[in-house]
Amino acid sequence: MGVGKVYHLYERVYDEKEMATRITVTPKLVKDLIIPRIVTSRKGDNGIVLVVGGSRIYHGAPILASIAALRSGTDLVYTAVPRSIVMAVRAYSPDIIALPLSDDKLTVGLANRLVAVLPKKPDAAAIGMGMSIARPEALVSLIRQLRNTGTKLLLDASALIPEILQEISGTGTIVTPHGGEYQRLFEKHLDTNEDIQASVVEALAKDYRITIVLKGSVNIISDGKNTVLIKRSTPAMTVGGMGDILSGLTVGLLTKYSSLNASILGVYLNGVAANLAYERVGLHLMATDVIEDLPNAMKPFDKTGE
Repeated sequence: MGVGKVYHLYERVYDEKEMATRITVTPKLVKDLIIPRIVTSRKGDNGIVLVVGGSRIYHGAPILASIAALRSGTDLVYTAVPRSIVMAVRAYSPDIIALPLSDDKLTVGLANRLVAVLPKKPDAAAIGMGMSIARPEALVSLIRQLRNTGTKLLLDASALIPEILQEISGTGTIVTPHGGEYQRLFEKHLDTNEDIQASVVEALAKDYRITIVLKGSVNIISDGKNTVLIKRSTPAMTVGGMGDILSGLTVGLLTKYSSLNASILGVYLNGVAANLAYERVGLHLMATDVIEDLPNAMKPFDKTGE
């Protein structure tokens, strides 16, 4: 049920003495990582998130990411989507604060206007779910402007293109590719051997100084110094939208945690929620079933403090 395991690798991309620490994820570790929610906190103290995504075809992706971010315990989520789908996003939930974008594709001008109209500075932003991008420089511009305001970043789906690597290098940004997106982003073949995959992910995370979450039947998480492998909790998680939930949950956690810890908690808790949904509906679950069980997955780890 989302519990990781240590892998000892023998084929390595860099020297054994530089080998990343292997972490085993257990419920105890998760509980130890959880930061207490301050009882006197006010709205905004527990995180503000920006989600940028969506298109005429994929209106559901930013919705799933936004609701997952709210379920993570974040106080506010701004959801920037094309005007063509903004009514569908608003109609889904009154909890979503939808910001309409004037074009269906991200442009440099659109990136400039979005940053200018944000009601509050987001602590973290997730970019790419279901999004259409006019040109790579538009995405690079948005990344640069958000970084300049101190916003931490998670990039997924359409945002995973090689042109972003120079911009995010050394920033601790989280990237969450599946196998195909990994090959597009890093322009490297993905070996089918799990040990070699983990070794290469470690090396890339170290080289670019980012956190990589390679999604699959075994999720590989690495910041180049620490590496975690967490098995997928159920094969029902292949359903569309699961990656959007993971991005939203993780970016919500990123408002309060380091990139590595947010990624560990996001993958683990997403797996627990999916397993709870599987127990209810079997192999017929939808992404919205997992959203429903996110609070049940997280509640046992809740803490409050002064």
